[in-house]
Amino acid sequence: MSESEATYKKLIDTIGFTLLQARENAVNAINQELVKANWEIGKHIVEFEQKGKEKAQYGSSLLNHLSKDLKRQYGKGFGKSNIYLCRQFYLKYPIFQTVSGKLSWSHYSELLTISDHNAREFYESQAKNENWSIREMKRQINSSLFERLALSKDKETILNLAKKGQGITEAKDIIKDPYIFEFLGIPEQSIIKERQLEKKLIDNLQHFLLELGKGFSFVARQFKITVDNQHFYIDLVFYHRILKCFVLIDLKTKKVKHQDIGQMNLYLNYFKEEENTEGDGEPIGIIIAKDKHEFLVKYATGGLSNKIFVSKYQLYLPDQKVLENKVKEIINQE
Repeated sequence: MSESEATYKKLIDTIGFTLLQARENAVNAINQELVKANWEIGKHIVEFEQKGKEKAQYGSSLLNHLSKDLKRQYGKGFGKSNIYLCRQFYLKYPIFQTVSGKLSWSHYSELLTISDHNAREFYESQAKNENWSIREMKRQINSSLFERLALSKDKETILNLAKKGQGITEAKDIIKDPYIFEFLGIPEQSIIKERQLEKKLIDNLQHFLLELGKGFSFVARQFKITVDNQHFYIDLVFYHRILKCFVLIDLKTKKVKHQDIGQMNLYLNYFKEEENTEGDGEPIGIIIAKDKHEFLVKYATGGLSNKIFVSKYQLYLPDQKVLENKVKEIINQE
């Protein structure tokens, strides 16, 4: 390619980038205007109610009349459920400055369906912090991410989690129990081998990374290490960009055994000696198993200097109500 051709190609690329950026900015601007407009619609409805002393419960005559008249005058987009959401939007966010410019109306429509204030705050914070698409946010809500993270915490930590989202400062902050693999589409009672589970997770890597959480970068599968002429294979290796350390994952499709924990300890010691470079923190080991015995895990990991965690996995979405009630019990007990 000649110098003039290279220069021309650069011009094309520059123009293309400018157009894409402009289109993205235009979409963002439209989203922000839609969010603001729907907030103001909600405000008008609430102010009308306050003057007439009528509350627009879903199914009320006010919502029915508004939907019918607005659709007749302004076209689609004014279904009763949409108008109700606008009203709820204003009631939940009475100060517009608290509404994030990073989230679309689709995000807020989904957030408004969450009745628990703490859970709603958490998902809003996480969506902003991790730039979740609406599809990603729905998946995390359906998988009860907030409740799964909250179950192992005390009241103060749960409330902090709700307000600020998931902070990652130490190894335990990246652990979930259980992990939810419903995106694999495997029937609950299916018998599956470890290598099959590993392959399906890699085939669905984008979903798996979303379930693992913020900061994970994929490194390798079946990572081979050799010790005293014996070969071992680590199922999955990731690097965590925030904690700046390797994360080794071993998959078990049966109940975890103490030998599995000992093997993970070997892997971690090897990585510290052979794979870590300057600036890397101590590696973290996660054994994700179909089942586990809490006391076995406690005694097998007790006294170990390495960071080893054992979690269960589920092939189906958890019962949200059960998890919600457990979190409420923790908050109310304290």
